[in-house]
Amino acid sequence: MRVIKITAVTALTLMAACLLWFVTMPPELLRVGSGYAAKIVCSNVFLAGRDAGEVLAVDVQAPGHPLLKLMRVNVDAQAARVEAGLFGFIAPSVAIYRDGAGCAVTQDLKAQGQRREQAPISGIESAAAGKLFPQGTRIEADPRVASLLSDAAFSGPGMRAVIVAQNGRIIGERYGAGFSDKTPLIGWSMAKTVNAALVAKLVGEGRLSYSDSNLFPQWAGDERSEITLAQLLAMESGLGFNENYGTVADVTRMLFLEEDMAAFAIDTPLEATPGTRFSYSSGTAILLSKLWMDRIGDKAAALAYPRRALFGPLGMTSAVFETDASGTYAGSSYIYATARDWTRFGMLLAADGLWRGERILPEGTVAMMSTASPMSDGRYSQMQTWLKLYGRDGDGLPADLFMLSGHDGQTLAVVPSMGLVVLRMGLTPSGGGYNALDLVAAAVKAVR
Repeated sequence: MRVIKITAVTALTLMAACLLWFVTMPPELLRVGSGYAAKIVCSNVFLAGRDAGEVLAVDVQAPGHPLLKLMRVNVDAQAARVEAGLFGFIAPSVAIYRDGAGCAVTQDLKAQGQRREQAPISGIESAAAGKLFPQGTRIEADPRVASLLSDAAFSGPGMRAVIVAQNGRIIGERYGAGFSDKTPLIGWSMAKTVNAALVAKLVGEGRLSYSDSNLFPQWAGDERSEITLAQLLAMESGLGFNENYGTVADVTRMLFLEEDMAAFAIDTPLEATPGTRFSYSSGTAILLSKLWMDRIGDKAAALAYPRRALFGPLGMTSAVFETDASGTYAGSSYIYATARDWTRFGMLLAADGLWRGERILPEGTVAMMSTASPMSDGRYSQMQTWLKLYGRDGDGLPADLFMLSGHDGQTLAVVPSMGLVVLRMGLTPSGGGYNALDLVAAAVKAVR
C-alpha cells in the first residue's frame, strides 16, 4: 500500500507539474493550434454567419493536427471575439472581429472587437433578380455543364461551391449542403492573386514599378535591398521563408501568432541570390501588402483601396479582405467572398482586366499571370498564379490556362482564350486524391 501511495503521489505530482508547464509556458505548437482555431471560428461566425460548433468540428478539427481535436472555443458575440485553447484554457489565443477588416489573432487575451452597421459597397452592379448575372442575380444554366456539376467525382469531397462561367455569364453552379450563393468562403492563397492585382493597379497608376528595389528600410545595407518587386511577385526573392504547414514554421507562426505579420516577414533572411531560385512563400505576399499600402501612404486610404479600386467596380459586395492586428492586409491568405463574387474576379481576368468595357487592370497584367516566372520550371507565373498544379502538366488544356489555388481545395481556373472561369471551393485538404484539374478539363471539353 505504501508503494502504491508513493507511486500515486508521484504520478499526480508529475501531472500537476506538466499541467503547470502547459499553462504557464505552452509550447509554440499549442499556441499555433489555438490561434488557428480562434481565427477560423471567428471569421466563419462573424463573416459567414456559420455555427461555431460546426466550424470547430469540421473546418478546424477535421483536416488538421490531432491536437486540434482537443481545442475548445468560446464565442462572445457582444464583444466580437473568440477565445480558443487546448481543453479551453491551455495555451489560449484570441481572435477579434472588426467591421470591414474581418478577424485577427491577438495575444491580448482581454481584447475586444468592434461591430457596427456597415454600409454596403457601392458598385456599378444591380441586384435585380430579373437580370442576368453579373448585372443581376439570375443565371441561365447550360445543359452541357449540368451533368458535369452533378457528378461528385468532379466536384470532389468537401465541395462547398462549384461555378462554371463563360463570356461573362454563369452557365452552371452547384452548392454543398449548408452553403449557398450568399455564403462567404475563404480562398486561402487565392488571396495572393487578388493582392497582386492591387499591386498591378498601383503600377498602372505610377506609384510602383516592377523594377523597384530597396523596398524596405530594414533591408538597407544588405543584399535584400537588391530584391525587386518583380522578384517578389514571381516568388524568386531568395528569402528563406519556411512554408511547411504541417509543423511550427514561419508560415504558421506568421499567420497564427504574429500581430504584425509584415514585421515578421521583413526579418526573413536571404538564402539565395535574388532571382536565382523559386520558393513559394506566404511571407512574400504579406510583404507585397505592406509595400503597396506604404506606397499609398495614408493608412485610411490604403485600407479603403481594395474596395475603391477593385471590389466596388466589380460589384464584389461580399468581399472582405482581412487585416492582421496591426492593420496590414493579409495578402497571403485571408479574403472571404461568396462564390459568385470570386467568380466576378475570375471573369475580370478572363476578359484581360476589362469589366463591362472599362479597364480595371492595366494592360499586360493578365498576360503576366499566364507567363511562367524564370526559375519556377513553368510551374508559377510572374504574377502570383499557378500554371502547373496538382502534379500535372496541363494534359492538353489550353496553353493560357492559369489558376488561383488555396491549400484546402480552393481553385479558380481562368482560360482567357475561351472566356472561361471554373471555380471550385471546398474543404478538401491535399492528399485525399481529389484533383481539381479533372473538373477544369471536363468543363473545357463541355463548352468547346
